[in-house]
Amino acid sequence: MAPRQDTDDGSEPATGDADGEPAQLPGTSLTEAELADDVAALAAIGNETRYEALRLIAASADGACGCHLEPALGVSQGAVSQALSRLYAAGLVSRRQEGRWRYYSATPRAERLLGVLDETRELDDESGDDDPEGDDE
Repeated sequence: MAPRQDTDDGSEPATGDADGEPAQLPGTSLTEAELADDVAALAAIGNETRYEALRLIAASADGACGCHLEPALGVSQGAVSQALSRLYAAGLVSRRQEGRWRYYSATPRAERLLGVLDETRELDDESGDDDPEGDDE
């Protein structure tokens, strides 16, 4: 990922200090690498197929076989393979081989991320806000 070149306050982008330590982004406690990891994780679930695949995998106690996801998701084997590769690259699933089958499990980060999404949905339900975008039409 290319380094960010823009900052909100007009200052130079964070690049690292003289000791080679990663610099924190201005106004945050995140390093550029942490920011990139977070964006990659969020982007990985920013697609219905990948998000639903992650939900199915997380719901499986012993891991989900990639072969069972195709009918559950209603997409092609190629789309499932691509979705699983993207989730794996983002660190949201781990995988293990058993014979000719590959099984996927949600990582602790994925479990936590899904839990936070559930909690925020509950907040919306509690507030009674049926229109989160604020359109009253």
